[in-house]
Amino acid sequence: MIEFVPLTHHGRRYESDVTVRLSDADPQGLLRLDGIARFLQDVATEDWEDSGIVSDDTWVVRRTVIRQVHQRWPTMSERLQVTTWCGGVGAAWAERRTDIAIGEETVLESAALWVPVDRSGHPVRVRPEFFEVYGDATRGRKVSGRVTLVAPPDDAPRRAWPLRRADLDVVGHVNNAAVWQAVTEVVDVPVRHVEVIHHGAVENGHHVELVTVPGSMWLLVDDQVRVAANFEV
Repeated sequence: MIEFVPLTHHGRRYESDVTVRLSDADPQGLLRLDGIARFLQDVATEDWEDSGIVSDDTWVVRRTVIRQVHQRWPTMSERLQVTTWCGGVGAAWAERRTDIAIGEETVLESAALWVPVDRSGHPVRVRPEFFEVYGDATRGRKVSGRVTLVAPPDDAPRRAWPLRRADLDVVGHVNNAAVWQAVTEVVDVPVRHVEVIHHGAVENGHHVELVTVPGSMWLLVDDQVRVAANFEV
């Protein structure tokens, strides 16, 4: 069970305003899950760039959990307030907490596990300069970097999930927000709780299968789980 630690008044936090645009909304005008993923990704990038930390490491997301905490769900053209901070750390990972609010009311919460990797793509320990900037916000809270792999049933329905050039990021991987488009295929918003775990990269040239059962989905490459998701509507 993921613990959603509350916003701390200690240490660093970063705030940004975003608007739900036409490209973020579904046919009912509700903010799609992949739109939320883009907001989370963008505010994380903005926070890192604003932190002043200079590093050759790249942070990649391993797990993201989003939960609804208010009956309201963001809709097209609404202005959202996004607040992010470090919720905890481990030896080679860190947790990023993010709240999304409409006015003064928090409507969505997210907890994401991020892992630093070097230029060769290998995980590295969290650098001392990270703790200098973000350490006070964690109040010493340690988080586990363990994720559980649950394979899909053998008889679960499968279909091809073709990749598009627009899905790829600068290193040739399917971007995290594009992965969330697959989740959007199988679950409608509002959703009470959704978790996406990256067990491996989905890359250009992969032949991907989308596997679904009620409450769960997977992206497979050569029968190996690369992404798993579970959700509660």
